[in-house]
Amino acid sequence: MKWLSPAQKRGLSVGLATGLYGISFGALAVVAGLSVWQACALSLLMFTGGSQFAFIGVLGGGGSLGAATTAASLVGVRNAIYGVTANAMLRPHGWRKVAAAQVTIDESIAVASGTEDGDEERRGFWAAGLAVFVLWNLFTLVGALAGNALGDPKAWGLDGAAVAAFLGLLWPRLKGRDPIVIAVLAAVVTVVVAPVVPAGIPIILAAVVAIGLTVWQTRKARQAQ
Repeated sequence: MKWLSPAQKRGLSVGLATGLYGISFGALAVVAGLSVWQACALSLLMFTGGSQFAFIGVLGGGGSLGAATTAASLVGVRNAIYGVTANAMLRPHGWRKVAAAQVTIDESIAVASGTEDGDEERRGFWAAGLAVFVLWNLFTLVGALAGNALGDPKAWGLDGAAVAAFLGLLWPRLKGRDPIVIAVLAAVVTVVVAPVVPAGIPIILAAVVAIGLTVWQTRKARQAQ
């Protein structure tokens, strides 16, 4: 491992820790009604943990495919913002631009942003992004095969596990007062509207609230400068 740079070592460590969540996603995806290969395709093509858990959470709760897709899309809006940062750091061209877009996620941006050296930014981004991509997809398959063998999700108490897994993925990212306030308000909205709207709509409304508050806070911060 001596031949790896510090950023690459961090990226691989983050990749291993995050990739293991793929087991939870794979198992919960088939419990929510997807086939093994549908779960694997979702990880391969969508490849953003928060959106994937939102998608199967809505499906598992009885929501429609449209509601699940909308919820996943709203949760994934942050990746578009990350894309601006990644493009400025990497300035990729050709096929690298397509590859960079696919692995522009929380983890790759976090590792790349942890250094001020341009070369290390690129090394950290690719190490984290590719490590998460490979391991997330591998462990999705493992989890999907395991989940497929479990049978009835209610018999194992797994019908609410997608929510717990989503929270486990989200909680470490709530650093600072503003993200916690947004998370709490989104949770309140979900609890209030859940009894009166169709399945899948509460998470969509919560995502709209979170995005709206984030935009408002960003504008307020710019005006204060």
